[in-house]
Amino acid sequence: MTAGSGRSRFRAFGLRTRLLFAFLLVAAVSAGTTAALTYREARTALLETAQDTAVTSFRDQVQQTAFGLPVQGGEDLESLLRDIARKGKPHPWVVFAEYGSVRASSGENPVSTVITPELRRAARANPHGSFERVVKDGVPYLTIAMPMVFKTSPDSVLPSGLVLYAVMRMTDEQVNVDALLMAGRDGALPGLAIALIPGLIAARSVLRPVRELRQAARSMGSGRLDTRIAVRGSDELADLARTFNESAAQLEESVRELREAEARARRFASDVSHELRTPLAGMLAVTEVLDEDADHLDADTARAVRLVSAETGKLAVLVEDLIEISRFDARAAELNADEVDVAEAIRKTLQNRHWTDSRVRVELPDGIRARLDPRRFDIVIANLVGNALRHGSEPVTVRLRTEARSPATPSVLITEVADNGPGIQPAVLPHIFDRFYKADAARTRSAGSGLGLAITLENVKLHGGTIRAGNLPGGGAVFTVEIPLHTEEAGG
Repeated sequence: MTAGSGRSRFRAFGLRTRLLFAFLLVAAVSAGTTAALTYREARTALLETAQDTAVTSFRDQVQQTAFGLPVQGGEDLESLLRDIARKGKPHPWVVFAEYGSVRASSGENPVSTVITPELRRAARANPHGSFERVVKDGVPYLTIAMPMVFKTSPDSVLPSGLVLYAVMRMTDEQVNVDALLMAGRDGALPGLAIALIPGLIAARSVLRPVRELRQAARSMGSGRLDTRIAVRGSDELADLARTFNESAAQLEESVRELREAEARARRFASDVSHELRTPLAGMLAVTEVLDEDADHLDADTARAVRLVSAETGKLAVLVEDLIEISRFDARAAELNADEVDVAEAIRKTLQNRHWTDSRVRVELPDGIRARLDPRRFDIVIANLVGNALRHGSEPVTVRLRTEARSPATPSVLITEVADNGPGIQPAVLPHIFDRFYKADAARTRSAGSGLGLAITLENVKLHGGTIRAGNLPGGGAVFTVEIPLHTEEAGG
């Protein structure tokens, strides 16, 4: 199953559907339980009424009828049985008599197929009579057994051996029971349909605050931290809305304070950098003059002059990097793109920094043209190669190639800078482009400003590209820059 089908199935059974299903399930269980209990009680009352009437009437008829013993089969016995059957209540009976081997009935057959052996055993065991409900070929019957007894004392009786049975159809009661069942079913279905209306209303009342909360969360996610939810009522959803509003207010205040602090820090760094630029320019001019005359000074003075010159140069680089990074923070950096020969641009970068010796190897195919900002692309290559020379091992390899991804996306310009050093530690990789990050905590000073890779990242982003750091399988670090390849012929 694909991820899209999984999401669509999840949305098909969303919160609204689940609430309605739960509401209808509760309504169905309640209606079903109520209907089942009502049906059971009504059925029991209906059957017991007919049963009690029939048992009482049959007992009275048996007690009022006199039989001569021993019983002889024939017209007289059948006439007595027909007389009892005619007085049957609440429906006509078929009366059977069993005495030893004698069998007789008020109907056509002397023996009933409805009377069960269990009822015969109960009749012999209980002198006061027994009854049983039987279903034969889908037709319900009430069968009653009433033994004839002699009363020897107020508390004891003596069985005569004659047992009378009454068989009564209960089709009318079954019809009434079926009607009750149909009425319960027909009443439950409209009830469920009607219950759907309050279910929809309840789902709407529950889902409306949830939708508002979702919209508010999206609004805050898009940057509108002043978003709030209207609080209605005093239930749990209202408490949730109040909690959201309180959290949103605290978050808005925290973000405001952080933004103000960040803006102050940026202004401070920018102001300090610009204030330092002018005196540093004068200091650089002085140190250049001192460097030229250092050979004519004594050894200690010459060493001090060269140290001051080197540190002044580092400070000037740091100030320039701070000014550059402040432009990115203020979103004032601009991209002045032009179509350039990429291989030639990389060669100029290496020549301007005197990296054309064996320390740097190049694999630069000719004919690759792209729209780039020459100055910013120069900074990217210079920072990556310089970083590899400082922290890796020679030789450093610069590779250039293009790669087509798909017809819907433009080709990309890929530039790789790799060294032969020990590589980048896994713990360092997530922070390699952080500002002033030091892989070695004991290294309090470095040859660079600590902003080179951060500036490189910002320049690559300005071109709409990406940069990533990693390690080669055989050892050594590699930085890969990917920039969308746009040319004048492709429409810029």
